[in-house]
Amino acid sequence: MTDRPVSEMSFEEAMTELEKVVGALERGDVALEDSIKLYERGAELKKRCEAKLKEAEEKVAAITLDGDGNAAGLKPVDGL
Repeated sequence: MTDRPVSEMSFEEAMTELEKVVGALERGDVALEDSIKLYERGAELKKRCEAKLKEAEEKVAAITLDGDGNAAGLKPVDGL
């Protein structure tokens, strides 16, 4: 696991680290204080992943299709 700020991570980076956090917590071989820190880091990582997924969903929703179902452009999405 890294000390890199969660806010700078891509979805993939955050998900990979979240998987490591969950694995460490599931094994139960971490001291209580470290478990608390890991849990807090995991919560931040989860929030980052959710935000990045929502962002991607909004971008996909903004794709407009032509009459044949082909991508024709983008429509504005509120908040982006």
